Amino acid sequence: METKAEGALPLTEQTQVRRLAHYQTTERSALYSVLDEGLAANVAIVRDSLPVALPVGFARDGDSILLHGSTGSDFFRRLAAGVPLCITVTHLDGLVYARSLFDSSMRYRAAVIHGVATALPDAEKEAALVMLAEHLMPGRAGEVRPILQRELAATMVLRVPLTTASVKDNSSSLIEEPGDGEDRSVWAGLLPLRIVAGEPEPSAETANAPVDYSVLATRHHLNQL
Repeated sequence: METKAEGALPLTEQTQVRRLAHYQTTERSALYSVLDEGLAANVAIVRDSLPVALPVGFARDGDSILLHGSTGSDFFRRLAAGVPLCITVTHLDGLVYARSLFDSSMRYRAAVIHGVATALPDAEKEAALVMLAEHLMPGRAGEVRPILQRELAATMVLRVPLTTASVKDNSSSLIEEPGDGEDRSVWAGLLPLRIVAGEPEPSAETANAPVDYSVLATRHHLNQL
């Protein structure tokens, strides 16, 4: 497991936010927060001269991100071979209704990471997969059977360092910009958004089994965010 890096996120030509730059933060803790609260990332590469982006489960391990996928995936094999990649994680926290469409917007927190992935050796894969599971389903690994060797062999785990990253956070932006005039007949304000977990739905094979603690705890946690 890697340790957390110290200091602010470096500003480079690649990480400098150009549009509404005052919403950029270089606090490494802000990057960790966006990643730790995220459930899925979009990973993008250029494949055969065309851009492609796929949603991928992930977890933060210190100052790096872990990704996992099938060893049979062409996309993941290209990642493991070292193609440049871009990872994005976004939280849409609300819709801002202004008194004009021009000033209407979204409240969000987003992280963008550039880099190259490296494949974890076999000896590190099981611990990494448990870490990935704990990020998405805390406590689940202790309730189910151990990972089988054939499952480890079929799974690729990649590590991407958080060396080149940027964070944009406009969650405290104004509900509407000044200069919208004196007309107060049109409502302006914020419509907050969040993830809501519903009632657990059992599989046909486990319809009579009690819902495990990890499921209920994760549901409670998500509904408190």
